[in-house]
Amino acid sequence: MANRVSRLASIGAIAVPLALAGCGSGTQPQAAKESGGMANAAAPEINVQIPTLDGASASIDRYKGKVVLVNFWATWCAPCRTEIPWLIEFNQKYGPKGLVILGVAMDDEGAKVVQPWVQSQRFDVSGHPEPMNYEILVGNTKIADKFGGILGMPTSMLYSRDGKRIKTIVGLIDHDDLSGTLDSQL
Repeated sequence: MANRVSRLASIGAIAVPLALAGCGSGTQPQAAKESGGMANAAAPEINVQIPTLDGASASIDRYKGKVVLVNFWATWCAPCRTEIPWLIEFNQKYGPKGLVILGVAMDDEGAKVVQPWVQSQRFDVSGHPEPMNYEILVGNTKIADKFGGILGMPTSMLYSRDGKRIKTIVGLIDHDDLSGTLDSQL
């Protein structure tokens, strides 16, 4: 019996941190699940060029004057799929007010897997099947490292209108908390 309890405790010690962190392994650990606070200067990663699904590139800097949410995700990540309808909803609600959402897909196979997945999937948003309505980019470890590394997926980073990182969320976003932050920024 004691051996069984010990084994269950060991499983719990491993499972809880994995559930909190989200899917997959990342590139570098982050200090906390969420961080906030304003930096004095624009974040250096705003100039990083990230490939789009059609082969062009995008960067946060391209959206100066807008609030930008960068969401690192993968097609195989269950928590990522959970928050996609929320991101669609945020884009519908806050896009007209100046929010830009950039979904950075971290699938190893890149666009050849991500593009057909994005085109075929529909997500329940307020009872309606909706496609992903925000820009999807193709990431990799080098790109993630330029953002300070990611512990797991999903990981989201919110940037102010002047390019300062104001929030980092490792794991599943808290819908109401992020909505409140977006309300205050927009």
